[in-house]
Parts: sequence; C-alpha cells; structure tokens
Amino acid sequence: MENVCNECACGEPVCMKARILRVCCCELLVCDLDTCQEVLVHTPEACCFCAGECVCIEYSGAMTKSIPPQINADCIKRLNGNGCGCCCC
Repeated sequence: MENVCNECACGEPVCMKARILRVCCCELLVCDLDTCQEVLVHTPEACCFCAGECVCIEYSGAMTKSIPPQINADCIKRLNGNGCGCCCC
C-alpha cells in the first residue's frame, strides 16, 4: 500500500468493527462503526460475506490516505447479530 498512515507502533493487530456496505471480488466496502468512515478492505475472502453483515476486521493498523482509505485484512470474523447501529446505514 502507498501513503501509509495510522500504523500501530506496538506491532499488535488492530480490530475494526464495521458494517459491510458492498461486496466485490477480493474487497469489501465497509462503514467503521467507531468513526462512521467508509473503508475499502482488501481480502481474498470477500465473497464469503454479504452487505449488511457486521464484522470485526483484524489488520496491521496500516491504512492508506486515499479516499476511501484502504486496509489489508488479516482476519475477518462475523459479529453476532446485525444490531451494530452504524450511523451510515
């Protein structure tokens, strides 16, 4: 990724809770539940998910400065239920 910011200095993975807005081949467009910011998530597992699902995305903490920002997911887990209350949806 180019123009990297928000990198975790401790080396620990970062978890983003998000609602999936759109599913494409190898990427998800999500709404970060903490910031209500759209983020493009690169993952080969994208087709395993559906729009509207709430997920926890583990990633390195590195995020591009592009619009929308982009991350590479290390792991994506579904959250129980869809009552995640994203202000973007």
